[in-house]
Amino acid sequence: MASWLGGLGSGLGQSLGQVGGSLASLTGQISNFTKDMLMEGTEEVEAELPNTRRKEIEAIHAILRSENERLKKVCTDLEEKHEASELQIKQQSTSYRNQLQQKEVEISHLKARQIALQEQLLKLQSATQSVPSGAGQGPSATASPSFAYGASHHASAFRDDMDFGDVIWSQQEINRLSNEVSRLESEVGHWRHIAQTTAQGANSSDQSEICKLQNIIKELKQNRSQDIDVHQHEMSVLQNAHQQKLTEITRRHREELSDYEERIEELENLIQQGGSGIGVTDHSKIHEMQKTIQVLQTEKVESTKKMEELENRVKDINTKLSSVESDRDVLRREQELLNVEKRQIIEECESLKLECSKLQSDAVKQSVTVTEGERIVPQAASAEEEVFRLQQALSDAENEIMRLKSLNQDNSLTEDNLKLQKYVQALEKENSLLSQEKEELQISLLKLSNEYEAVKSTATRDMNLNSELNDLRLNLEAKEQELNQTIAENTILVAELEELDKQNQEATKHMILMKDQLSKQQSEGDSMITKLKQDRDDEKKRVHQLEDDKMNITKELDVQKEKLIQSELALNDLHLTKQRLEDKVEHLVDQLNKLQKNDLNIQKENFELKERIRQNEAELCRVKNELPQCLGQDPNSNLKDDLLKEREAEVRNLKQGLSEMEQINETLEKVAFDLKMENEKLVLACEDVRHQLEESLADKSQISLEKDTIVEALKVEKGQLEAELCWAEKRALEKANQYEQTIEELSNARDLNSSALQLEHEHLIKLSQEKDFEISALKKNVEQANAGHQETKEILSSSLEEQKQLTQLIKEKEMFIEKLQGRSSELQEELEKYTQALRKNEISRQTIEEKDRSLAYMKEENNHLKEELERLREQQSRATPVAEPKTLDVVTELESEVSQLNIIKGGLEEEIKHYQKTIEDQNQSKTQLLQSLQEQKKEMDEFKYQHEQMNVTHTQLFLEKDEEIKSLQKTIEQIKTQLHEERQEIQTENSDIFQETKVQSLNIENGSEKHDLSKAETERLVKGIKERELEIKLLNEKNISLTKQIDQLAKDEVGKLTQIIQQKDLEIQALHARISSASYTQDVVYLQQQLQAYAMEREQVLAVLSEKTRENSHLKAEYHKMMDVIAAKEAALIKLQDENKKLSTRFESSGQDMFRETVQNLSRIIREKDIEIDALSQKCQTLLTVLQTSSAGNAVGSVNSNQFEELLQERDKLKQQVKKMEEWKQQVMTTVQNMQHESAQLQEELHQLQAQVSVDSDNNSKLQVDYTGLIQSYEQNETKLKNFGQELAQVQHSIGQLCSTKDLLLGKLDVISPQLPSGSSLPSPSAEPLKASKSDQLSESSKLLQQEIEELRKLLQEKDATIRTLQENNHRLSDSIAATSELGRREHEQTDSEIKQIKEKQDVLQKLLKEKDLLIKAKSDQLLSLSENFTNKANENELLRQAVTNLKERILILEMDICKLKEENEKIIDASRGKETEYQALQETNMKFSMMLREKEFESHTMKEKALAFEQLLKEKEQGKTGELNQLLNAVKSMQEKTVLFQQERDQVMLALKQKQMENSALQNEVQHLRDKELRLNQELERLRNHLLESEDSYTREALAAEDREAKLRKKVTALEEKLVSSSNAMENASHQASVQVESLQEQLNVVSKQRDETALQLSVSQEQVKQYALSLANLQMVLEHFQQEEKALYSAELEKQKQLVTEWKKKAENMEGKLISLQERLDEANAALDSASRLTEQLDLKEEQIEELKKQNELRKEMLDDVQRKLMDLVNSTEGRVDRVLMRNLFVGHFHTPKNKRHEVLRLMGSILGIKREEMEQLLNEDQGGVTRWMTGWLGGGSKSVPNTPLRPNQQSVFNSSFSELFVKFLETESHPSVPPPKLSVDDMKPLGSPGREKLATDELGSFKEAAGSRASRRTEVNPFLAPRSAAVPLVNPAGLGTGGSGHLLLKPISDVLPTFTPLPVSPDNSAGVVLKDLLKQ
Repeated sequence: MASWLGGLGSGLGQSLGQVGGSLASLTGQISNFTKDMLMEGTEEVEAELPNTRRKEIEAIHAILRSENERLKKVCTDLEEKHEASELQIKQQSTSYRNQLQQKEVEISHLKARQIALQEQLLKLQSATQSVPSGAGQGPSATASPSFAYGASHHASAFRDDMDFGDVIWSQQEINRLSNEVSRLESEVGHWRHIAQTTAQGANSSDQSEICKLQNIIKELKQNRSQDIDVHQHEMSVLQNAHQQKLTEITRRHREELSDYEERIEELENLIQQGGSGIGVTDHSKIHEMQKTIQVLQTEKVESTKKMEELENRVKDINTKLSSVESDRDVLRREQELLNVEKRQIIEECESLKLECSKLQSDAVKQSVTVTEGERIVPQAASAEEEVFRLQQALSDAENEIMRLKSLNQDNSLTEDNLKLQKYVQALEKENSLLSQEKEELQISLLKLSNEYEAVKSTATRDMNLNSELNDLRLNLEAKEQELNQTIAENTILVAELEELDKQNQEATKHMILMKDQLSKQQSEGDSMITKLKQDRDDEKKRVHQLEDDKMNITKELDVQKEKLIQSELALNDLHLTKQRLEDKVEHLVDQLNKLQKNDLNIQKENFELKERIRQNEAELCRVKNELPQCLGQDPNSNLKDDLLKEREAEVRNLKQGLSEMEQINETLEKVAFDLKMENEKLVLACEDVRHQLEESLADKSQISLEKDTIVEALKVEKGQLEAELCWAEKRALEKANQYEQTIEELSNARDLNSSALQLEHEHLIKLSQEKDFEISALKKNVEQANAGHQETKEILSSSLEEQKQLTQLIKEKEMFIEKLQGRSSELQEELEKYTQALRKNEISRQTIEEKDRSLAYMKEENNHLKEELERLREQQSRATPVAEPKTLDVVTELESEVSQLNIIKGGLEEEIKHYQKTIEDQNQSKTQLLQSLQEQKKEMDEFKYQHEQMNVTHTQLFLEKDEEIKSLQKTIEQIKTQLHEERQEIQTENSDIFQETKVQSLNIENGSEKHDLSKAETERLVKGIKERELEIKLLNEKNISLTKQIDQLAKDEVGKLTQIIQQKDLEIQALHARISSASYTQDVVYLQQQLQAYAMEREQVLAVLSEKTRENSHLKAEYHKMMDVIAAKEAALIKLQDENKKLSTRFESSGQDMFRETVQNLSRIIREKDIEIDALSQKCQTLLTVLQTSSAGNAVGSVNSNQFEELLQERDKLKQQVKKMEEWKQQVMTTVQNMQHESAQLQEELHQLQAQVSVDSDNNSKLQVDYTGLIQSYEQNETKLKNFGQELAQVQHSIGQLCSTKDLLLGKLDVISPQLPSGSSLPSPSAEPLKASKSDQLSESSKLLQQEIEELRKLLQEKDATIRTLQENNHRLSDSIAATSELGRREHEQTDSEIKQIKEKQDVLQKLLKEKDLLIKAKSDQLLSLSENFTNKANENELLRQAVTNLKERILILEMDICKLKEENEKIIDASRGKETEYQALQETNMKFSMMLREKEFESHTMKEKALAFEQLLKEKEQGKTGELNQLLNAVKSMQEKTVLFQQERDQVMLALKQKQMENSALQNEVQHLRDKELRLNQELERLRNHLLESEDSYTREALAAEDREAKLRKKVTALEEKLVSSSNAMENASHQASVQVESLQEQLNVVSKQRDETALQLSVSQEQVKQYALSLANLQMVLEHFQQEEKALYSAELEKQKQLVTEWKKKAENMEGKLISLQERLDEANAALDSASRLTEQLDLKEEQIEELKKQNELRKEMLDDVQRKLMDLVNSTEGRVDRVLMRNLFVGHFHTPKNKRHEVLRLMGSILGIKREEMEQLLNEDQGGVTRWMTGWLGGGSKSVPNTPLRPNQQSVFNSSFSELFVKFLETESHPSVPPPKLSVDDMKPLGSPGREKLATDELGSFKEAAGSRASRRTEVNPFLAPRSAAVPLVNPAGLGTGGSGHLLLKPISDVLPTFTPLPVSPDNSAGVVLKDLLKQ
């Protein structure tokens, strides 16, 4: 019961720890969620990256699927195991309860038996009280069985408890191992997740990490297998040891049995011997016998009970060691041996009873008593030995159990289940054996009771014989002496028995202590079991929760998918409506343009008609006026003149009308161009507005995401999606309304214009109808001309635009390539610049340090100057003998001057310019002083002896003055140079600081760590600069004061020197007077010596002065140099400032990349921190496990206080780390805010750049307008050319000439049209001869075309130059991004992606161009039909115009595309900024939550550790005491305290739930508020600019609100922390109370130990109370389980909601990623198809050209072959049937020169040449008796054998001595050299398609043709065409190769059978000619 209650208490303590574990899991989920969100952000940023990313995502998706499936399988396995274990536990519990009931029944039976035996003993005692000798032995007999009963009862109860506890302990082990397995699986999943997150960087690193992890797994598996092997080895060792112990025990037992048998035999012998001397029995001895029998019975009962105890112990050991199967068999054997022992003991008892019934005489009694005493001694000894052995076995078993526990922890769950089943089976078998043994013991007890009754009957008989005994007393007196001896022996035996009793008591005490220890271990095992059970239940609940979460998530995902589909459909509908409206608008615009053109034409016509009417009226007036005048003159002449004038006027009017029409056309084109530009601007403005709206919405979503939790953030995103949908709908409606309004306005304007113009037109028509019919005819002609002109003009414009587009495309590609090259070069240059700048910074720092040193040196020199000035003054005062007492005044003056020097150090900077003048004055004073010194020396030569001291002092003064002047000059120069340097350095330092700060601001994005370092460095530099500036100011002041002092000193010194000179003159005069008065010889000698010394000193002074002058000039030169250096440094400073400005502008444009990098760096840092947090949490878990294991191990001892102190220290350290993390987080927040401010500035500068781009586009449009003007002037020239062409067309006569010219034009167009589009591509080398041949045919018209094309190219080059300049500026702006190599790489990647996009667009444009080329061809056909009347020049001009217009249109289209690309880039940039801000907000919120949760986890861990420590202390104190009542009371109190704690925790959880509900309601209100704001924003869309300003204001307000919310949340967190602190205080108070109660209980225990006798009676009552307590505890446990279930249900519901939301959004992200992947795949497929199509077209063109060339070559070769074939046929016909005479002559002569035995070979050769068959030749040779046979057959066989490839050298010696062999060798040499080179056959002839067996022919190596001869069909001959003999006529065509039908060329026909054919024989070059001839002749 105690162990069970202890298990309940530990279970409750473990359930307290579940809340902390669930919190840890929640933090892990949140950290995983942050990682997932960051990963999603990075994935969205990297969505535009290439296909590798998509493949990685797919791989990750597959891995996640497999993991999900694996986890499902694991869950199902765990559930099945759980159910099976529950069934097993139920079965075991029922079986154990049945056993308990049976054993209680047995105990009750035994109690009844004991009571009956006690009653019988009392009766016997009452019967034996009459005898005085047996009175003292009764109480001992009563005490011993009662004690034995208590021991046996206790042992049986202990055994039952131990059996039940072992089963529970094994179940706990199973649960613990399952928990460990699940924990390891979760850790594996965690590491897999980390591996997946890290795998997104690069596949190579992922694979390496995966390989590492796989290696680690393999190592762990190997370690596990090694541990299992070691475990099995140890098990085998234990089994062997146990078997050895059992064998020893059995051996000892057998030895003891043999001793017993020997003893029994001895006793039997003694009985036989003493049977003869038996006398009359004694009554007193009978009583003694009865007493001894009773003692023996009691001892026997005790021994049986001890045996039962020992058996129970053995069973306990068996249960603990049942994991080893071999132990069970050994224990069964032991039990059998013990049964045998029992039977033997029973037999011994029966034999003893028989002996007792037999023995009646005294001798027998004596012998019996002796033998019984001797028997008791070995029995007690054997019992002691058995007890000792069993104790040893128990200790060994405990050790083995500890080892098995440690080893079982490593084993798997399946092994534990199997072992449990084995345990259960073993226990059942052992129980059956025990029941059998108990039945046997009951039978033995019945036998003993029967024997006891027989003894009683004998006693009654003895009472009847008392009378007879009285008669025999006399006989007994003789034997009383013998009785006294026996009594003495009995006393000795009694003492020995008492000693044995004491030993038994000690053994029992030792057993009780062992039992206590085992109970402690059992209680610990029970606590472990309960903990493990609770962990298992928690895991099951979590599994169920996860499954529910999965179901809910799938449902919500389906709902979200349906919503997304609906939203996509709505968006598609909106896009369709928008496209329809745009199509309508374009249609209306086209109609408007047409109407405007018609109106303009009508206006022109009206204007022309009015002018003609006016002219006609004026002419009529003039004619009317002239008519009367001209009546007198000749009427005919006047009429003619008038008619001529009128016609001329009409022609002029027509010309003017034409010019006006052209001007009107120009204006119309300009207007149309302006309208297009305005439309483009409007589209751009609309898209800008759209971007701004999207930015504002992104800001809103950012705020909501920042300040709300993750769940509410996701809800707000849903709301935003809905709001965006409705906003898009409203926007589409508004745009539709606007379009309808514009359509209505345009239609109204058109109606008005058309109505007014129609009225005017009708009026003018009426007027024109009144005028002449000639004018109408001319008008019709003019209209026709205009119509033709317009049509031609449109066609030309379209063709020119297309040509222009082509050229623009080509040049853009070239520009793009140049741009990339320039960019790479500029990046390298910038890297070099930055390295140089860094070097300059380092140099500047070094110079600063050197200047610091020089400043210190200057200070020291100033001090030295002061000291030297003081010395000078002292020496000056000493110089005059009169002034010696004035030293004190001089000292005071010097002190005052020093103070003045310190005061006057301020104005040195102003008087630096005057230093040179002062130096010159000092030089002049020096020269004056030198002159005065020379004069003084002349005077002093006369007065040496008297003025020695004064001269010495003067020389010292001058030396010191020179030194002082020297030092002053040095200081002045140093001060000057240093001031200039410091000024420059201040500027350079400022610029350097500016650069450093810029560089640091760039480096901030590389990582927060670098950012912190750079911040610290900048602060240090700024502080150092400020300190240096202060020091410079102080030194400037000091230098100014010093200069003033020096000036004063210079003046003072000049004055003093003059005074000294005057004083010396006076002294000289006085000395003159003295000398004149008297002559002093001694003084004269002394003065001469002094003069010499003075002369030496003068020379020294002169040398010093010359050195000073040199130094002065050197210092001046250095000063000028320093000035030059300062000027150069100022120029460099200006350059650096300009570069800094450029860098700043550049840096602002490169904000996007910096943002991306910051986001990536932050995500990386957060991942690292999450990993650290996971490591810390794992550390905490390991510490908990260590504590638990240490508490289990240290059960006997006390808890170490050192462990508590270490844990507290670790908690403090962790808190400090948390504080550091919070400080770091705040720093990151500040950096993020700074980045946001910088991003705002960058956006402003982006807008400025956009404005500049628009200005550039306007300039381009102006240039295009000028270009159109030039084209129009060109078109005017074309009209003139058309007029000439019309005149020429009238001159042309015949239609045939027209047709010929038409054919020529068509041919030329076919030639020119491929040239124009392929102008960019280089001509292939195969096409160059064709072009060269055709270029000769081109006329002068092509030259004109080339000139015009060159002009166009020049214009395009100028435009390219302007574009290049713009691009270079852009490059300069964009080059500052490449501060590091990583940024450069990323930019290259981005440029690569942009190039891919541009290539795709270029492919699309190429398709469009191909379509347009088809249209151009159709239009060119129409043009040709129209322009058959024009000349070649007109056609060429038209082609040029078409090219110009094409170029124009292409330029416009490409500009539009560039604008679109810019807009798309801006959209992407804005989206990325919004996402970056959102991710920053998410990171901040996640960091806050993770920090809070970690703090709470740490606190919960500390609380758990404290609780466990206190529980362990309580348990140890309880276990140290005896008695189970105190343990039960303490358990009850701990249960009550835990229930109170549980209630407090429940209240806290309820409060937290209420707070969360309040927060949820507040967040819902905020969501509604945000939706209202979105509706307002949608209403305010009409005023977009104002709306943007308002959105910024609302952003600031919401930021403030968010800060308020943060403050509120922080307050809530502090409140929660205070609650936690209060709860911890309550726990401490509770623990204190518990300790106080423990102390009081100890005091009560002392009292209870005194009252133990009373409590023994109350034990039964207390047991009943214990049962009641157990029932109440069960009720409490049920209530607590209900509470736990409710709390867990609430907690799981909240977790399920959050998990569902998280999974929904994850699946949305996965769907979007899948769509992206599919779209990217389609794009890639389309790109690949386009690339392959372009490649195929290029290859087809090339191959067509090659085919044409090859066909020509084939034709030429065929002609050559025909010629050769004819010649060969002639040769064959001529040479057929002939034999070479020379050959035959040589052979004939050789036949006679050869020896006779070899002449047959020569004959065979001759026969083969003559065509004689082999058979006929052999017959001839046989007839000739073998003389000729071999010679003829050699020639016949020569055709089928081989000949050497290489020709044989003539110098090689022959084997044969005959001359024929030499001649034959020469013949072969001459014939082997080919005279004509082999013909090179074409590919078509060598490899005909129809040939069944084509063979590959090498071009360089020798080829062999295989032919089939007509006559010799069975034989195949090989021919080497390169080794054909001279005389052989070899045909060149192989008829077998031409297939079945072709006749083939003669060159490839078979060689005729008449000629000899030598096949090539492979011969090594080492072989001689003789060997070759041997081989030949052997054939």
